[in-house]
Amino acid sequence: MLNYTQIIITLFVSFFLAALSGPLIIPLLRRIKAGQSIREEGPESHFSKAGTPTIGGIIIILATIIAALIIGGSSSEMWILIFSLLVFGAIGFVDDFIKVVLKRNLGLRAYQKIIMQFLAALLLVLFHLQTSGSTFVLVPFIKESIQIGGFIIPEYLDLGGFYIPFMIFVIIATVNSVNLTDGLDGLASGVSAVVAVFFALLATSLGFIEAGIFSGAIAGACLGFLIFNANPAKVFMGDTGSLALGGGIVAVAVLTESVLLIPIVGGIFFIESLSVIIQVISFKLTGKRVFKMSPIHHHFEMSGWQETKVVTVFWTATTMLAVFAVFAIR
Repeated sequence: MLNYTQIIITLFVSFFLAALSGPLIIPLLRRIKAGQSIREEGPESHFSKAGTPTIGGIIIILATIIAALIIGGSSSEMWILIFSLLVFGAIGFVDDFIKVVLKRNLGLRAYQKIIMQFLAALLLVLFHLQTSGSTFVLVPFIKESIQIGGFIIPEYLDLGGFYIPFMIFVIIATVNSVNLTDGLDGLASGVSAVVAVFFALLATSLGFIEAGIFSGAIAGACLGFLIFNANPAKVFMGDTGSLALGGGIVAVAVLTESVLLIPIVGGIFFIESLSVIIQVISFKLTGKRVFKMSPIHHHFEMSGWQETKVVTVFWTATTMLAVFAVFAIR
């Protein structure tokens, strides 16, 4: 029970750190004129958001790191988690800074982002292998090894030589999926909070105490950030926050050997990415769009849904997916 108490304490500490730092950081973002630009082809309701301070992900990053270190202390596992949060957040910060402060709309080139993310993912995997040496991943819905035909499906699957490339793919995919989800007031922060709570409880139940505390810190920071990011948003997290969240969440999944649960509990992240992939492929092959606009949260907006309704539905769906994911590991 003590370990779960630590998670609750960490969540509250992180929440209050984010809530208290917001009024200090948001004016600084205004001072450097870090205002968000809005896509012209987007929903008309978004035009009023132009100029809203972005790069607010700094609030989430600081609150998470401070709370995690205060409650969880310093350890190799904790520093691996912090590394992932920081390095992906740094990639997002550079992109945000170029776009909104230096006023260069393109920001980092796509190939530059991928190269940086690849190197960050590779380092995360190598650090994990150095500390644990494990190339196993938890297989959802398998409590004990079962045999189907001539195949044996184990509870934990050893990826062996495929571990590094597979993990790099999962890490990059997750980070960019969280980034794509960040398009409506409170959407990415709310969904990430639910996912982080799930991984906090999972990590603790599996004995990964530092990962549980760190994930609890992410959840608290997201909830504290929601004070300023809920509709109407006073600040956006930017790529600084969305890439950091993706990096932090996937790092917990890597250390707890539970990356195969991400498409379940993080189903909204997966659907957001899938909608973009489908849209691009359809347009390139047929010249037609499947969705009115992608990622899919914009499709619902263009279909007449209020922004708050889309966010509420996606939060609810994530909560239901988290409950479903619990049964995937029982």
